[in-house]
This record gives sequence, structure tokens and C-alpha cells, in this order.
Amino acid sequence: MIRHAALFRLIHPAGSPGEHGFFDALTGLAQIPGVTDFAIARETSPKNPFTFAVSMTFADAAAYQAYNDHPAHVAFVRDRWLPEVAEFMEHDTVPLG
Repeated sequence: MIRHAALFRLIHPAGSPGEHGFFDALTGLAQIPGVTDFAIARETSPKNPFTFAVSMTFADAAAYQAYNDHPAHVAFVRDRWLPEVAEFMEHDTVPLG
């Protein structure tokens, strides 16, 4: 199993139409085959400079690669993520043991 997560900060003001549109588009990634446990969350710690997180799991490396190559994911990254995310950190992990 692979857990894919990204912590990020948007260029849009909180509660703005731009922010809402971004999250509507982000939610669409949950429909890509192989994506499970999809979640979007708001950061609560003042120690973290990122304001949001998105996470999902994949059964294996092949499912994760298929997601990365899926046309909907490629389009989202190109059309929404790159122009609208101010800063991010990606976090991909596998369970120990």
C-alpha cells in the first residue's frame, strides 16, 4: 500500500470562489481508478506553514503510477495545481513491517 499526501497553501483568499473552485476540481481526483481513502483536510497547527492537505491510498506501486499518468490527474496538475498552489510538500509513504 502507498499513501500519497500533499500539504499545500493556495494563492486564493480563504473562502473565495477561487478556493471553492480549486477544491471542487481536487475532489474530482477521487474518481480516478485505484484511488481509495481520499480526503481533503484543513491544517490546525500553527507550527505548519501549509493550510491544507490532500491524501489518498493506492493498493500498490502500479496503481499509484496509473494515477500519476491518468489524463484527469495530468490535466489537474497542469491546469489547477501549478497555477493555484503557492507552496507544497509531497509525502509518499509505505507502511513499515
